[in-house]
Amino acid sequence: MDLNTIEAYVPTADPDAWREGDAWLAGGTVLFSYGSQTLRRLLDLTSAGWEPVTEDDGGITLASTCTVARLWELGDPSAATTARWPGLGVVRPCCDAFVASFKIWNLSTVGGNIATSLPAGPMTSLCAGLDGVATLWGPGGTVREVPVAELVTGDGRNALAPGELIRSVRLPAHALRARTAFRRLSLSNLGRSGVLLIGRRDPDAAFVLTVTASTKRPVRLRFPAAAGTPDAGRLASALDAAVPAGLYHDDIHGDPAWRRDMTYRLAEELRLELCSDIPNLAEGA
Repeated sequence: MDLNTIEAYVPTADPDAWREGDAWLAGGTVLFSYGSQTLRRLLDLTSAGWEPVTEDDGGITLASTCTVARLWELGDPSAATTARWPGLGVVRPCCDAFVASFKIWNLSTVGGNIATSLPAGPMTSLCAGLDGVATLWGPGGTVREVPVAELVTGDGRNALAPGELIRSVRLPAHALRARTAFRRLSLSNLGRSGVLLIGRRDPDAAFVLTVTASTKRPVRLRFPAAAGTPDAGRLASALDAAVPAGLYHDDIHGDPAWRRDMTYRLAEELRLELCSDIPNLAEGA
């Protein structure tokens, strides 16, 4: 779609260049498909030339301009990186959750998907599920860090201030070393995610569950190893407390009641897959 209100295209990643009527441009796959009657300038982040993926002993950093295609490469199960960081096993399932063409994969970006803040955004699911922390740049040289699970606050809503941009997302070593598992459901084979859950068994044996797509914002549940492995009842009670009825998303891609039921079902599947070898798993333990 043409954005026929645009008056200028500015290659910059400087938040001080931002003014009312501007939009940060990365892949632009949502920006151009939705259109706008209010935008006046596009500020192109791809001109910054940020390295898409950087790695060190503390984890992996994804530039906000890292494309889905580049992320797919990172998730190669036969690569040494995945052997070193087994948590990357959920990368390719999350990429597949886009259900998009190669053209979208080569343009759509990690930061753009998170900033769009749709409940079914698979980059939000991935980064929240791996305890990702976003670095935000703002006008006046401000820099702050916000967990991705807290950055997205609702359907199309987030905690970004005017002029702020997502510079990168840091995936920490403890999550990347974890065993991970993925579950997703849609109302059709090639439909938008109605429910998407990521489970983790951390190196310290903690069980972490991240709920997305079925909820308006990400929800994370943590069960420390010291507190014992959750049984089915404890997991269901934790979901009851963490996800009130009004937090389940409601749109053409799924009724809230269905999303809730499938969330509990998939959560139990992840519990069984990741925690079956931990003592005290039996019901009532």
